[in-house]
Amino acid sequence: MAHRSARALVRYRTFSALVSAGFRRYSTYRQATVAGLFTNIVFGFLRCYVLLAVAGSAAIGYDLRQMATYVWVSQGLIATVGLWGDTGLSERIRTGDVVADLLRPVPPVVSYLATDLGRAGFAALARFVGPVVVGALAFDLYRPRHLATYLLFPVSLLFATVICFACRYIVNAAAYWLLDARGPQMAWLLASNVLSGLYFPLSFLPGRLAAVLWWATPFPWIIQAPADLLVERRSPALVGGQLVWVALTLALAALVQRRGERRLVVQGG
Repeated sequence: MAHRSARALVRYRTFSALVSAGFRRYSTYRQATVAGLFTNIVFGFLRCYVLLAVAGSAAIGYDLRQMATYVWVSQGLIATVGLWGDTGLSERIRTGDVVADLLRPVPPVVSYLATDLGRAGFAALARFVGPVVVGALAFDLYRPRHLATYLLFPVSLLFATVICFACRYIVNAAAYWLLDARGPQMAWLLASNVLSGLYFPLSFLPGRLAAVLWWATPFPWIIQAPADLLVERRSPALVGGQLVWVALTLALAALVQRRGERRLVVQGG
């Protein structure tokens, strides 16, 4: 029993060290952070005025305050969940450096996840708070009325980050078979931007199509779910759905990694 406890403590410390390293790594890119923050804010104003005009003329389930909040929160979520991020796995597979990852005692999915959580922690402070504060100064944003919303939103944000990471990991792992994963990466970029609720809330789509996206794909659970939770448009039970997709996507990422390692041996990597 003591041996198991010691092993669990070592794993916890290792995971925490990787998270901390990820935070420090991404916090060094200060100019890129400022440039990204400025871009998020500019596009936040553009999206906000367009979607406010649509919300004011169509019955889509959001009032004007909810829509403004949705826009600015989703702008902050882009960098926090890492929607456009790159795990770096595909390049390491192409160059063969991934062999070093396979020799480490920590499984690649776990080590990359820990690093990505560190990145997300820094992004939450630098890239999420900024757009929301600017949006609050420029617009009348929606303030959640229930205590559960404030408690569950950080959990929802964490789950969204893990789902997004697992999806990006799977996309990058395509390099085990294709060597060049730029095609799958472009497909992910296009699909995630449209289907995650970033460009517009999925309530704009026909009801059946939106339902299929919610229950058959992970995309809405990355941007739309945490944003809807914060504006209290959906039940807090939404976090339970995110948890299901966390388990599914991480399990699939681990499966793809195991199959990819076999493929890498066949290729002589």
